[in-house]
Amino acid sequence: MKALERRQSLLELLCERRFEKIDNLAFEFSVNECTIRRDIQELSLSYPIYTVTGPYGGVYVSEDYYLGKCYLSPEQMSLLEEVSNLLDETKKKTLNSIIKKFGRPNIKEIKNGYRTN
Repeated sequence: MKALERRQSLLELLCERRFEKIDNLAFEFSVNECTIRRDIQELSLSYPIYTVTGPYGGVYVSEDYYLGKCYLSPEQMSLLEEVSNLLDETKKKTLNSIIKKFGRPNIKEIKNGYRTN
């Protein structure tokens, strides 16, 4: 696997998991930890990825970043929820499905496996 392919896979994996330890990533990608550190450094120039040292150390992705996803802003969500209350049940159900699809997921729901997109 070339560096560019590995970095793309690494980014996708981190966006899915939200956190991972460097040694686990090195093992998973069959490279050494220095290579993963360089990859993370390179990715962090363009994506909201950061490392933390210490007992909870590892590689993290910013809580509000999701690769390839477009989400409604809080203002848009608020407006749609307000409008939803004015609709009949059929239209309300359709609007709620739109909100579910494009609304920003709650991190707790993702960690507990309640929401899938």
